Amino acid sequence: MNIDGVFSGGGIKGLALIGAYEVLEERGFTFKRLAGTSAGAIMAAFIAAGYTSQEIKDLMDETKMKMFLDQRTTLLPFALAKWLLLYWRMGMYRGNELEEWLGKKLAQKGVYTFKDMPKGKLRLIASDLSTGRLIVLPDDLESYGIPKETFPVARAVRMSCGVPFFFEPIKLRSLSGENIIVDGGLLSNFPLWLFEDENKQRPRPVLGIKLSYNMEEQPKRVIRNGLSLFEALFSTMKDAHDARYISRKHEKDIIFIPLDENFSSEFSISEEKKHALIEKGRIRTKQFLQKWTY
Repeated sequence: MNIDGVFSGGGIKGLALIGAYEVLEERGFTFKRLAGTSAGAIMAAFIAAGYTSQEIKDLMDETKMKMFLDQRTTLLPFALAKWLLLYWRMGMYRGNELEEWLGKKLAQKGVYTFKDMPKGKLRLIASDLSTGRLIVLPDDLESYGIPKETFPVARAVRMSCGVPFFFEPIKLRSLSGENIIVDGGLLSNFPLWLFEDENKQRPRPVLGIKLSYNMEEQPKRVIRNGLSLFEALFSTMKDAHDARYISRKHEKDIIFIPLDENFSSEFSISEEKKHALIEKGRIRTKQFLQKWTY
């Protein structure tokens, strides 16, 4: 059965999305259009490029996540260097390794730019801090004077994954100057609204996979210090816009995969934890499909 899919962000927790995709594949669902933010952008791009769930699992098994922590070379001690990098480069890690890895893996499926995919097949979310607006990629590139068909898919995914202060932001040059682009999760971590048109009937079911609790299960955050305040602030920024959109009407079409929020940036994750996350995605998807009516 053909469906459209939306994948939420969630850092390393995005491995759970593989388990969800695996079960959906087993049940005969095929994605015609895909959308995603941050980790969800990676998943959506791989599926749109033609990767099966097993192939994505194999990619994750052979990839050491630490390789993405590509700090700039400096003679200074790391404790001092990281603060200078945050100040001058606006991120502790360059993010080049992530983009190069994405480019190589997509190229293995013959995907380099958006012209290598059917029109409308893939849409990703990023945040433009220079103009204070949400960007839908590749749709909004033309407003920057950039041809969307020739824009690299790997760069678009990297833009969507640019966690502030963690990865250096992408500097997108446009007709009006330089724009600072970061993680789309700041403005829409779960862009289910992308496939909603009030004036038209959906051509096929839209299924969302969200790395969080649903509204009834969401535990209250405990804020005890400045660090927990920042974590709560960032989580609220990521989820508030989309939570307002999600209603009882939409909840029935969303697979919620609740996971520990403190797990997002654990790039030294063990193989055991990788597979535990994938299995959690499988379990929640199987439970969801038992009652899903579309």
